[in-house]
Amino acid sequence: MDGAVMNKKLITAGTVAALAVSSNVIAQNVPMPEVIVETHRMVSTRIGQTASGIPIKDVSMGYTVTAEGLDISTEQGARAFEARISHAAMAACQEIGRRFRNARPSDAECAQQATERAMTQVRQAEAAAGGGKKE
Repeated sequence: MDGAVMNKKLITAGTVAALAVSSNVIAQNVPMPEVIVETHRMVSTRIGQTASGIPIKDVSMGYTVTAEGLDISTEQGARAFEARISHAAMAACQEIGRRFRNARPSDAECAQQATERAMTQVRQAEAAAGGGKKE
């Protein structure tokens, strides 16, 4: 198959897919709940110093997580939304860890703390949706 014909078919398929997705979003026109997942870690750069004189810097990173495609008024949708939050927290903590090898706390502890902080927003979004995880 000719490269130009293949490219044209791919562009046409992409256009059809984009139209299908955008028409679905326009038809719903419902604002999706968003939660900001923010991580904080300490690294050896100056914002102060420890008692032994080691410079410290607080580094943060945040991701916005939406409930798009989920019905968070159901337990299943709420659990899926919470999983997205947890994955975003881990991704942010791992990215800080890649950039700053000496960052503390560990990736796992950082992600747990970020997830716990974000859960306040999650619970509010679930309550506003009229359901969510029952505790």
